[in-house]
Amino acid sequence: MKQFLLALVFTLSVFEITAQDASVEKSTFGIQTGFLGIWAHNESKLSYAIALRSELGLDAAIFGENFVGSQSFIMVPAITLEPRWYYNLSKRVTKKRRIDGNSGNFVSIKTTYHPDLVLGSLPANTVFISDITIIPTWGIRRNVGKHFTYETGIGIGYYHLFKKDNVFLFEDENGVAVNLHLRIGYRF
Repeated sequence: MKQFLLALVFTLSVFEITAQDASVEKSTFGIQTGFLGIWAHNESKLSYAIALRSELGLDAAIFGENFVGSQSFIMVPAITLEPRWYYNLSKRVTKKRRIDGNSGNFVSIKTTYHPDLVLGSLPANTVFISDITIIPTWGIRRNVGKHFTYETGIGIGYYHLFKKDNVFLFEDENGVAVNLHLRIGYRF
């Protein structure tokens, strides 16, 4: 019986050691670019599977006044806070896959604020209205080599426009927001 208990304790301690290895990094910093923007981010460890991502970047937009008229290109600052739960780290360690740089699948609540600052020019009688979006997102991040990463995510959530006085909106101040991103990046 003593040998059985000793073997059980040894087996459980091995599982505990493996579980401790499967953890997000204490802190990771990098830059990313995608189809419409560039961002700098930091992820700080909150628990073994949860990291808080803070991000500062520029979201880009292309729009036109009508189908055949002129088109405009603007960039707007974006401030994002996003708690991420990396739910498959232990599974990736078991399969001997990389988890460095928080490489894994995640579920998050992406909260982004766009102030009413615009880099570029808006057409006459056009105003940019600041907004906030809250979007539950599912995504993956993988590493290529030591420093390069790619990331993709999809989610549907909520947006709110901070309406200004004397501004007419063609749509509601609240509505459905979509997060669909594909990014490549460099991790320092």
